[in-house]
Amino acid sequence: MKYIYCFLILFASIESARAVPVVPSFSMGRMTTHTETTQETTELIRSIDYSTGWSYSVSGHGVEPTSGEISTPSSTASFQLDSETKSGWSQLDIAKKPGWKITTPGANFQFVESYSGPGVSNITEIDRTTVTKSVTDTTSIFQR
Repeated sequence: MKYIYCFLILFASIESARAVPVVPSFSMGRMTTHTETTQETTELIRSIDYSTGWSYSVSGHGVEPTSGEISTPSSTASFQLDSETKSGWSQLDIAKKPGWKITTPGANFQFVESYSGPGVSNITEIDRTTVTKSVTDTTSIFQR
């Protein structure tokens, strides 16, 4: 019983808890952030244009083939540009192309012989680095 009286006296002497309002000590505020981001992109673009065919043409007047034959035999060939690029084609056998002669020596004549063979016609390499920089500034203003 003695313990109960002590407990009641102790309990009666404790004051109840009271909430105290929290009031901010500022009237206005400002927050600023600054963010910078840099991105670097490197590109290597390789474009190779090549022809796998050939063209042989002859035109004119006052000329004729020496053998009577105007067809041209072809042969095969290939090339290796790099470890990943290989190409093959047929081409005119220049050693066996037809020969031509003037029909009337001393007379007017015209002769045009044209050959366009296979192979690389254009190589384009673009090696570029693009740097993109983004800057963001944010300001927040607040007051009570």
